[in-house]
Amino acid sequence: MSHTINHLKKLRLQRSELAVPGSSPEMIDKAANSAADFVFLDIEDAVAPPDKERARKNIIQALNDIDWRAKGKTVSVRINGLDTHYMYRDVVDVMEQAGDRLDTILVPKVGVPADLYMVEAMVNQIEMAKGFKTRVGLEALIETALGMANVEAIAATPGRLEAMHFGVADYAASNKARTVNIGGFNPDYPGDQWHFALSRMTVACRAYGLRAIDGPFGDFSDPEGY
Repeated sequence: MSHTINHLKKLRLQRSELAVPGSSPEMIDKAANSAADFVFLDIEDAVAPPDKERARKNIIQALNDIDWRAKGKTVSVRINGLDTHYMYRDVVDVMEQAGDRLDTILVPKVGVPADLYMVEAMVNQIEMAKGFKTRVGLEALIETALGMANVEAIAATPGRLEAMHFGVADYAASNKARTVNIGGFNPDYPGDQWHFALSRMTVACRAYGLRAIDGPFGDFSDPEGY
């Protein structure tokens, strides 16, 4: 064994994960009462631009009104990407108004370690300013060619990072890969289309003590494909 051993940073029950658009309070309530271990409330891809502000407010209200921990849920918020003008307000509003009720922030389209550094710096300052005793973790979505090219460096980021997710749909788009549905395969591809990406990300996670989380499968009418 190497003298360098990176132990698992944070153990969380994450067998099943449910993505919920913040624009739908009804779906948020259903998610809180579902059987999923882990729920992430989304302000990014599942929410249209005109609905971003309302979704953010819905999520803050749901974090404060619902006792997620009593329901056995780990609750996360997926913020908008760092290349948008929504992201800073997502972090500031959610953390300032409900940061002590939140378990993790899911950062989409992480491309370089500095992306996480920016979010972590903001979270650090808000937690100190508000006097929160809970420590919000970070999770990184690896869903671009740049993110996969830097996945080992991202995994080695010190601080709050505790998991990485494989974002198969945007990863396929970033690589201009032809697919038939989210998480599905191109039938003309010889083998498992995502084996390399998943394997590389999983190795990076295991090496640096992170949880490795698979991506979504979009065709809910195809249980065999799933």
